[in-house]
Amino acid sequence: MSDNGDDVAEPPARRSKIADLADWPADEAPSALREAPDPARAMTPDDDPAAVARTEFAVLLGEFRRTAVLVPLDADGDLWSAEQNGVRWICAFSDEEALARFAQARGDAGREWVYQAVLGARLLDVMVPLLPGPAGVALDAGSADGMLFPPVAGIVPDAVAVDLGGMQ
Repeated sequence: MSDNGDDVAEPPARRSKIADLADWPADEAPSALREAPDPARAMTPDDDPAAVARTEFAVLLGEFRRTAVLVPLDADGDLWSAEQNGVRWICAFSDEEALARFAQARGDAGREWVYQAVLGARLLDVMVPLLPGPAGVALDAGSADGMLFPPVAGIVPDAVAVDLGGMQ
């Protein structure tokens, strides 16, 4: 006689917390889920402008980390970067049009720009640490919508972050 475990009850199915949240009726969900902050709302005098700016930057940083950007390659096939004031900046562009505008502003619109699509997180977490000295990423350099992701803790790995002496 053998026992194949036919009489053993199956373990209860495990549900994820996300599945539980998805099943909640809207009027019973936690208020944080029902009432998303309105980014267009006017700032009140009680809002801390520095806290608002940090939150807005954190949102932009998260979006950048999840997005593939275009990084031109130099003649050796390395990611194109530029140095300014002792910081090496990997130049990245949100799309081909932004890269074309940059090339035109540099007077290099006539040459072929070879580029590679790279996830923003990979630039910050993998490529920045490979560069000598402090390094960050300049997104859409030279445009009104340009953004810098400097070599500070919370943006690049702590091991390569520049210490701002408590100014963060």
